[in-house]
Amino acid sequence: MQLDLGPDPRTDRLRRIQAALIARFGRIVRPPEKRRSPEWVLVHGVIGAQTKTAASNASTDALLAEYGSWEAVAAAPAADLERRLQRQTFPSVAAARLKACLCAIIAERGSVDLRHLSNLPTEDAIAWLERLPGVARKNSAGVMNASTFERRAMVIDGHHRRIMERTGIVPARADTAKTFDTLMPIVPTEWSSADMDEHHLLLKKLGQTFCRPRTPQCRDCPVSGDCDTARGGA
Repeated sequence: MQLDLGPDPRTDRLRRIQAALIARFGRIVRPPEKRRSPEWVLVHGVIGAQTKTAASNASTDALLAEYGSWEAVAAAPAADLERRLQRQTFPSVAAARLKACLCAIIAERGSVDLRHLSNLPTEDAIAWLERLPGVARKNSAGVMNASTFERRAMVIDGHHRRIMERTGIVPARADTAKTFDTLMPIVPTEWSSADMDEHHLLLKKLGQTFCRPRTPQCRDCPVSGDCDTARGGA
């Protein structure tokens, strides 16, 4: 017989962390008009490795404006795409990955159209996306959560992963997929897709300010009371 151990205490820790971050930074809510199509979010993620969000936003918008469709982007020579992706940290890698990804979608679906994912459970949609070249968990979850799909999927970037590890909520040295798989079962059930998006954006803000990669400012951190590292644990 399996014992019922009750709710995971990490769920309440996530609630407290969310409340503390809102108290310190205020609300960070993505307005409906800022939600882009799933295809746009996918492209943004594929080209965005180690590049600031604003630069990837500009590159994604510029590609669509210049070529007129994602099918035309897929048909463009990789060298042409590389010249147009100079805002990206690794333009040659971004160009190759983008062309491979878009061509793979066209080969399977006939066009760059992800509407079929709206008919799939979130887990199946994420699995489908991760079969595409250059798409890993951060990007697949982003397509499901931050686009017009608005699904309950936690987007995990480097800041998010680092903070969850330091707090002790996820295991040490967990990669993005492991962090996602650890967090999703313990996310408060009342959190909507928008709450999960805000949680990610708040943690990103925390990682850019107090919980820096090399010099965390634990004494002033708003979530130090729920952090193993700040309390001298972990």
